[in-house]
Amino acid sequence: MKLSEFKNQLGSVPELNFLLPDGKFVPKHFHVTEVGQLTKKFIDCGGIVRTETVVSFQLWEANDFDHRLAPKKLMDIINLSEKVLEIKDADIEVEYQAQTIGKYGLNFNGQNFELITKQTNCLAADSCGIPKEKLKINLKELQVNNNSCCTPGTNCC
Repeated sequence: MKLSEFKNQLGSVPELNFLLPDGKFVPKHFHVTEVGQLTKKFIDCGGIVRTETVVSFQLWEANDFDHRLAPKKLMDIINLSEKVLEIKDADIEVEYQAQTIGKYGLNFNGQNFELITKQTNCLAADSCGIPKEKLKINLKELQVNNNSCCTPGTNCC
C-alpha cells in the first residue's frame, strides 16, 4: 500500500487498528515512534544495481495502557513528515517487534489495516542459475484426449 492510499483510508476509519498476520491485533496502546523514508541501494546477485525506497512506520508498545493514537493525530505526523523530510509517495513498510524487528507490508480490509508478511526472493533468478519452478503434476491425474491423433497404437509418432 502506498502512502497516498494509506492517508485516504486513514481518513475513513474511526479508530486505528493494525491486524497482525496471525489474526491478533497490535495492542490499542501502541505508538508510532517513527515515520520516515528509507532508501536502500544494493547490487543483486546478478550484478544489477538497484534502489528501493519505502515509507517506514515503526509501531511500538509501552506500558502506558491509556494511550490511543487517533487517526487524525497520525495524519498530522505523516503530513509533518512529508513536509519536513520531503517524503515521497512510496510503498509503506511497517516495523513491529516480534522475536526480532519484523518488517511487514500493509493492506486495508475495509475496517482495519493489515500487516502483511514479506518474503525474500532472488531478483536475478534468470542470470544467477536458479531453475524456474516446474509445474508438478501427477501423471495419473492427466486426462487422456481420446480424439487426439497421437494415441497409443495409431503409429502417428
